Amino acid sequence: MEQGSTIIEPVPAGTAGQQTKNRTLTTLIMVAAAFILLVGAFSGGLIVGWAMPDRQAQSDAAAGNPFELFQSGAASSGATPKELETLFAPFWETWNLVHDQYVDQPVDDTLMMRGAIRGMLEALGDPHTSYMDPQEFEQTNVSLQGEYEGIGAWVDITGEYLKIISPMPGSPAEKAGLKPEDVIVKVDGEDMTGVSGDLVLQRVLGPAGTDVTLTVQREGTPEPFDVTITRSKINMPSAKGEMLEDNIAYVQVFTFGEKTMPELRSALKELLPQNPKGLILDLRGNGGGYLNTAIDLLSEFIPGRQVVMYEEFGDGTRKEFKTSRGGTATEIPLVVLVDGGSASASEIVAGAVQDLGRGKLVGQTTFGKGSVQNWIPLENNQGAVRVTIARWLTPNGRQIHKVGLEPDVVVELTEEDVKAERDPQLDRAVEILLGK
Repeated sequence: MEQGSTIIEPVPAGTAGQQTKNRTLTTLIMVAAAFILLVGAFSGGLIVGWAMPDRQAQSDAAAGNPFELFQSGAASSGATPKELETLFAPFWETWNLVHDQYVDQPVDDTLMMRGAIRGMLEALGDPHTSYMDPQEFEQTNVSLQGEYEGIGAWVDITGEYLKIISPMPGSPAEKAGLKPEDVIVKVDGEDMTGVSGDLVLQRVLGPAGTDVTLTVQREGTPEPFDVTITRSKINMPSAKGEMLEDNIAYVQVFTFGEKTMPELRSALKELLPQNPKGLILDLRGNGGGYLNTAIDLLSEFIPGRQVVMYEEFGDGTRKEFKTSRGGTATEIPLVVLVDGGSASASEIVAGAVQDLGRGKLVGQTTFGKGSVQNWIPLENNQGAVRVTIARWLTPNGRQIHKVGLEPDVVVELTEEDVKAERDPQLDRAVEILLGK
């Protein structure tokens, strides 16, 4: 689960209604992508929680011959200790060759160990099963709480290079002149060609007050150029709300983290007593977060104890998840805004609303992230592994992984719309709630 600058939303001159619309659009621009610097780890998707493995056998074995680890490993892999010893012989042979013959000695055993774990998990071919070193794990843990230290930009980590989607208003990235579609080809002079987006992201993050130099390739500019940015502590809300024109309530959820539900409930407590005609839940650009938060959020909007998703495991078994009773917004007409940046936990919410007929989806096809991860801290503060344990299905059993959710009402948001400060998706949602 992604600020010493507080987000400031500039309000253009105009009528009060236009100001409200422009404030909403400013926020929309900020979240128009699947991945954000604040929650880069959420590109891994839906998080079910933390798991601590049984260490006793491993710790006992580690005190003696490393091959004794195969005794416990054999039980889970189905192989005998002898078979595992044979399988890992090339690894230990390589380990010894490096220590005996590599030119620059002594080698860093910890870095080699972490590289081995990273390579092992990458070999699975699942981008959502991965290793986080201690620094990455710590930064990810902080970002789940709605704050981090970095440059303050929404980014896409899925391409060949890290791409800026939008700098956050008032952030160091905006003040330094970064623009949407800027591509980061170097960080502090080091070429990022072939480096995964997750790793590039971690190099951009860093302590507040320190500088990072990004080499930027910008469309229309013939040569890359350098931008030096002083990092800051970035604070960002998880959810916020406001009243739009025509007495329509509007709530935007940025991520599914630790602060989401208190902030969402606070917004609903302020808006619902005003008797709005309907409510718009904006999940555009929300890349996901905690599973429990998604279920808790759905419980505010869906009445009773209804199944809102299934987890399907590798053996075909399923686990169902139901809403709890007592939601505060279970009757109000509802429209959910989604786009290609709505992923994982956002899609759980949107899929349940659509399948159960609770409201309409408006916008563009969602990202299509339908797997569930467990984050398992490693002992002795050696980081964590993120392991895909299941796929999730909508209440009607739909599989959305790599497919996404098709909105009930498809409305495109073009670059021209953004430049002209238009939001046709929001406009259409308002029209639906007003019965137009």
